[in-house]
Amino acid sequence: MARRLPSQPPVLPGFSYVHILGSGGFADVFLYEQNMPRRQVAVKVMLSEVVNDQVRQMFQAEANLMAQLSAHPSILTVYEASVSADGRPYLVMELCSSSLSDRYRRERIPVPEVLRIAIKIGSAIETAHRAGVLHRDIKPSNILLTAYGHPVLSDFGIAATLTTQREEDSVGLSIPWSAPEVLLDETPGSIASEVWAFAATIYSLLAGRSPFEDPGGSNSSSDLMSRIARAKPQPIGRSDVPASLEALLKRGMSRRPEARPASIIEFIRELQTIEAELGVSQTPLEIAMDEWALGTVADLEDRTRLRPLPGARNSPSPRRRRRRDGAGEYAGIGTVREATPAPRRFSHSRPSPPQGGVQAVTWLLIASAVLVIGLGATALVVLWRASADEGIPVVTDISATQQDGSVEFSWPDPGLAEGDLYEIEVGGIRTATQSQPRFVVDTTPGDTVCLAVTVTRQGKPGEQSAEKCVDVADE
Repeated sequence: MARRLPSQPPVLPGFSYVHILGSGGFADVFLYEQNMPRRQVAVKVMLSEVVNDQVRQMFQAEANLMAQLSAHPSILTVYEASVSADGRPYLVMELCSSSLSDRYRRERIPVPEVLRIAIKIGSAIETAHRAGVLHRDIKPSNILLTAYGHPVLSDFGIAATLTTQREEDSVGLSIPWSAPEVLLDETPGSIASEVWAFAATIYSLLAGRSPFEDPGGSNSSSDLMSRIARAKPQPIGRSDVPASLEALLKRGMSRRPEARPASIIEFIRELQTIEAELGVSQTPLEIAMDEWALGTVADLEDRTRLRPLPGARNSPSPRRRRRRDGAGEYAGIGTVREATPAPRRFSHSRPSPPQGGVQAVTWLLIASAVLVIGLGATALVVLWRASADEGIPVVTDISATQQDGSVEFSWPDPGLAEGDLYEIEVGGIRTATQSQPRFVVDTTPGDTVCLAVTVTRQGKPGEQSAEKCVDVADE
């Protein structure tokens, strides 16, 4: 079908038209120059033939949502919204590049860069969810880049609030990144379906294609929907993608919503852990917290970072430390003790001790200080190790239940403290870090699935549980 011609750009007070940027099903996007303050902006203008009361309401909702959320550094900024003289609603937005949407299909984007983009965009999605808003169209083409290369989430045009959505709501679909329950009209959207779309988007940035796209076969809408319903994405096909990341994305696109990470923030935490596994700098979260007034900015940023797991490779080099040997640490003591004594004012003053005696006293003090500090350091190490190892609970009594195409593992809470997490290993591969005492593994008939759980406290693992294995029955 031939593509339509762009609509006529409207005359907007205070703006000068430059050229067309792109066209969509309901709107065109034009480049304008704002007169004051002088800057280039993107203006999204609704098509006159689709403007009706419902579309006006949707457009107004998008403007209000983006205005509410666009203070977030990873959500596209909206400067203003209004209606043109010819009756078409429009949004004036920050000018950004859509180059990422083309780049991921042309070249391999490095894994650390994809993780950085994913955590920033995930922070934006989580922020929207906390405001009661579903995006409902998460995909690579809705990730734009600012002039400084910062990724931002755009196009809340079909967003819906979590509190007012109805089952009969109609919703536009981007099929390759839509969850099966959305395609089958089981739900108009949920946090679980957003987790699916988020995982599918990350997969696409790594693989150069959507998860259920067959490079050598037919990729019609019906073909894609059929493959999505089976929820068996092909391997990404990159040797530099860690097994833990591929397992996380596969779990994010599980057919059963309850088998996916429970929220975007949980998904992001696992992405940060994978960054630690790779030995790259962890990307901080960008989420407003209720505790922001209770501590410094540095304190809050530190709370958003996960500590590298033991055995992480390519760990950053430690900062250079000052000398801690005795001579460097206590040079000042010798200087003070060996200073030239003040002149004696009275003939009856007590004579000074011999110089050799002063030196002996000085070295005795130095030796004593070194001994005391050494003993103190040893005691601190012993106490630290004892406190770190004591009290980390151990998971026991893991049970497993086979269901259609999956095995659900569960275990009783061993007594987690606030901040403790479960580290999940499936088949000897660290697969997830989570707070729920249950984990679902998608299976195929004849598989043997083994799972072990370790409780981590402040990044330090405790004792691993005994491995629980299940032989999946043949159909």
